[in-house]
Amino acid sequence: MAKVLYSVTMSVDGFIAGPDGDMQWMRPYLGPNPEVDALIPRIGSLLVGRRSHDGDDPHKGETGEGEAFGGGWSGPMYVVTHRVPDAPEPGVTYVNDFARALAAAKESAGDRYVNVIGANVAKQCIEAGELDEVLLLFAPVMLGDGTRLFDQAGGRTVRLERKSVTETALSTSLWFDVV
Repeated sequence: MAKVLYSVTMSVDGFIAGPDGDMQWMRPYLGPNPEVDALIPRIGSLLVGRRSHDGDDPHKGETGEGEAFGGGWSGPMYVVTHRVPDAPEPGVTYVNDFARALAAAKESAGDRYVNVIGANVAKQCIEAGELDEVLLLFAPVMLGDGTRLFDQAGGRTVRLERKSVTETALSTSLWFDVV
């Protein structure tokens, strides 16, 4: 059965995107990472928010632009949106209902991961009790503003249990189970 994983690169001060959705801040930290290399073949599908899907790409102007993990992964992608396009792009399924999108992504993933991309979709997974694991790749930078990893008005505690910590020259990875 598929597990739902939120894997994301984050600044040390807790931002996953800079102001106005800027993802170019991430470019210097996209180098080799054995943790990510080992994860990619274990991903069976993607569950993506519309803003993340349509937004800035840290691989802009490079090979792999517009592709998951810079072209390192391919497979079924489910975009959660209230605005289903008239002419969808190949390989992307737009779904206007979170629960249906998650169910389809889990079915497609089989016994591999559903990898979540986007803070809002990750938050919906948490609210639905469907998030199993979190992989944070901390980049050694502070952005000061942007999109937070997890933002809940009034606060909310989500307990995590650390599974592993790995380091590369460009980031520190922390892998957690959601308790």
